[in-house]
Amino acid sequence: MTASLLVTGCGDGTAQRRRVRIATGSPTAVYYAIGTALGRIIEEELPDVDVDVLATAASAENLFLVEQKAAEIGFSQADVLVTAGIAKPRVAALARVYDDLLHLVVRADSPILSLEDLRGRRVSVGARGSGTTVTVDRLLAVAAMGQAVQRRHLSLDDSIAALKTRQIDAFFFSGGLPVAGIERLRTVVGTRLVDLSKWVGDLRRVYSDVYVVRDVPTSAYTLPAVATVAVPNLLVAPESMAEDLAYDLTRLLMERRAVLASAHPAAERLDPRTAIATLPVPLHPGAARYYRSVKP
Repeated sequence: MTASLLVTGCGDGTAQRRRVRIATGSPTAVYYAIGTALGRIIEEELPDVDVDVLATAASAENLFLVEQKAAEIGFSQADVLVTAGIAKPRVAALARVYDDLLHLVVRADSPILSLEDLRGRRVSVGARGSGTTVTVDRLLAVAAMGQAVQRRHLSLDDSIAALKTRQIDAFFFSGGLPVAGIERLRTVVGTRLVDLSKWVGDLRRVYSDVYVVRDVPTSAYTLPAVATVAVPNLLVAPESMAEDLAYDLTRLLMERRAVLASAHPAAERLDPRTAIATLPVPLHPGAARYYRSVKP
């Protein structure tokens, strides 16, 4: 994939090239795995497009890059896209990709059994600019624990390293199942996940009805199943994106979802029937045209 500049002139008869920058996440994150696979597909299927996959802090930074037109598409949790129930302006959705589940990870021998047990503890709440931080800030607020934890803003990799060495007592991470780093951590030091489902009603009441309860099954990490906070994950683009490009990107996302699923199992959940459920963020007209074309 290249980072070449977009060619705007084609007066000499040469084909105009287009550029697609994909805002993803850290190199070990689900966003990055799926975004990198999508980038390869775009280059294979759209030879006039140059692709650049951007490693970022994830959702909040991705949204900023798309809004500022520093990226053509980006992955973002739906709650980052919504403030006071109103969707962010200037962006539209190409698809609902999958649901991000909020993990609260502790060591197996930890006395932390509930969210309330984090009081006074050293807790990584996610990297700055991540969707994890947005969700956790809201979760701690509805639990009246906004000032009750010693916050650390660490990436997933740094959170894992800090929990291994007992520099923190717990960490949050929001991602599609399974999160490879959390699975690897389980095999190195015993870990547990903490159930967060009791707070979903408060999150919906105070912030947005994008929040739902989802299970983390035993099969995800070979750990006891828990229920937790989940939020849809969307692939977004500027409202101003050309309709034909939005159509092509949506088509490739759906038609090549088996390839994306081979990059990460979270992409197995891609389905045209659920991909259109992007409210309160509207579908881009080009994406809507694609879904109409394949409607049974």
